Amino acid sequence: MFIKILLSYIFGYLSLKIEGYYIERFINICKNNKIFIWNLKRKEDIKLKLNANINDFKKICQIARKTKCKVKIESKKGLPFKIHKYKKRKIFLILLIVIILLIALSSNYIWNVEIQEENGLEMENIEENIENAGLKVGALKSKIDTKEIINKIRLERNDVAWMGIELKGTNAIVKLVKADEKPQIIDEDDYCNIVSNKAGIITKINAASGTVNVKVGDTVNVGDVLINGWMEGKYTGIRYVHSKGEIEAKVWYTKSKNIKYSTIERKETGNIEEQYAIKFNNFKINLHKGVSKFKNYDTIENEEKIRLFSDFYLPISIIKTTNKEVEEIQKNYQVEEAKNVGIQELQEELDREIEDKSKIINKNINTYEKEESIDVYVTYEVLENIGTNEKIVF
Repeated sequence: MFIKILLSYIFGYLSLKIEGYYIERFINICKNNKIFIWNLKRKEDIKLKLNANINDFKKICQIARKTKCKVKIESKKGLPFKIHKYKKRKIFLILLIVIILLIALSSNYIWNVEIQEENGLEMENIEENIENAGLKVGALKSKIDTKEIINKIRLERNDVAWMGIELKGTNAIVKLVKADEKPQIIDEDDYCNIVSNKAGIITKINAASGTVNVKVGDTVNVGDVLINGWMEGKYTGIRYVHSKGEIEAKVWYTKSKNIKYSTIERKETGNIEEQYAIKFNNFKINLHKGVSKFKNYDTIENEEKIRLFSDFYLPISIIKTTNKEVEEIQKNYQVEEAKNVGIQELQEELDREIEDKSKIINKNINTYEKEESIDVYVTYEVLENIGTNEKIVF
């Protein structure tokens, strides 16, 4: 569809007005005769506007007579008519030729790198790795070895399960599948201990196999052996096993925050200003003069690359800068107010971090007043299973 419209623009087309009582029949006959018409706009029951190729005009007139409709040419459009209109303007023609040549030349380069990560799972610094491997804006397409780039990325990163690169027009589409971070799986036949993965105080022990190395009330640290992967019998001596069991302990999550008694809050006023710039590869031209009229503001910058078709980008982009005015409000807290603000913010953070809220058995709050601020500490005491398998290496 798009290619047909583009060819119509290159060779010229007509904007027509059709009037009659049998417009539906007119459209059906055109479609049956494979006459390409587009941009149909129904004005009234008996009026229709559409675009059609110049070569199909005679056929359309014949169909119009057959369906008792009137045809009127409203305008002639496309490149041939543009050139005819400006044929006496040599500068325009020269400029047009230069633009066409530049577009043809730019088609040999990559002007956009599109990274598609499966399920929206972002990979840190992946853009930098791809650029360092040789795939970047401005790279000559004939010099890009996609297999070599993929191999470089796979060797550098362990979090890439699959990678594919497709060059379409001046666009490079990089598709990535992130590797799952799988925990170490210990076979049931392997000998292993159960060790602590968190610091805490033991509250419950349930050993199915192995020799318990701790007791209720003991304080343990990360890496301490909780259940040994061996058992000793009176007649069998020591034999190694795959230890199994659950060890529950009290663990602590602590967060802190400093709240000042006097602080400045920023609030948007609703006033905005927009500024634009044109960027030619790495060369930027500002279309606005001077600095922002706002005294205090936040800035959001959005860059949109120019493209002729879906995958034919040009080395030109429009940069839109939006400045949002903010007002600074002096906020003063009493000691108790500052304390409550800190407690609320810290509890919200801890609640997001702890999945099973029913395991929270205690909350401790400590505050330390200073001359200009207050330090707030919030600690959650939580019951958790702290045991994890660790293979015994002989």
